[in-house]
Amino acid sequence: MNMLEIRDLNVWFGRNRDRVDAVKGATFDVGLGESFGLVGESGSGKSTILRAITGLAPNWSGAISVEGQAIGKKRPKAFFKTVQMVFQDPYASLHPRHSVDQVLGETLHLHGFKDIDGRVVKLLDDVGLGQKFRFRYPHQLSGGQRQRVAIARALAPEPSLLLLDEPTSALDVSVQAEILNLLADLRADRDLTYLMVSHDLSVVGHMCDRLAVMKDGEIVEILGVDALRAMKAVQPYSQQLLAASL
Repeated sequence: MNMLEIRDLNVWFGRNRDRVDAVKGATFDVGLGESFGLVGESGSGKSTILRAITGLAPNWSGAISVEGQAIGKKRPKAFFKTVQMVFQDPYASLHPRHSVDQVLGETLHLHGFKDIDGRVVKLLDDVGLGQKFRFRYPHQLSGGQRQRVAIARALAPEPSLLLLDEPTSALDVSVQAEILNLLADLRADRDLTYLMVSHDLSVVGHMCDRLAVMKDGEIVEILGVDALRAMKAVQPYSQQLLAASL
């Protein structure tokens, strides 16, 4: 069974002469429990696909289905219990005047959970922070700690699919591995499915089972991680991307 199916996805911004086609005819599947990567240079349309899935990029055509359910232009509330997103910049994605407790508590309340106090504590434990961070504000946290809070917020509704938009690129190199290992552990513990955007092939090689290579809004090739590690791409652009990663 596939967790996510994308068919002939087109995403654009603007209209008429100002129209920019950001994604063109993207088609791929993400299996249940799989971690799938989207790679390519900046502006290739990777993050735009995630935004189309969540409804943040409203101008799209094609077909998107999650757990076999077709997604329309408007996302029902239940969609966000299944699908959550972790953004690239953990500082921009957290409200600067809301404590960690407020960030997590409000998310749990919106999704109708009871025993919010207990759930907040467990979420903080699950992402390796603990209760001492509960009443701190984003400016009192390091970049890695903020990203852990952002991951905890995404986990709060107990989703099945996490969309990860360059989740470590804004962090110091020393912290990146910690966050990637946390994500790998959470995927195993919670049977999560990941769709991960990254420009870093070493990150994708560590985290993903398969990946799609994107160029100018189009998917040029889909590779297994073994082919990635063996530098065995078929398309010339994919070969150039792998060579550049060395």
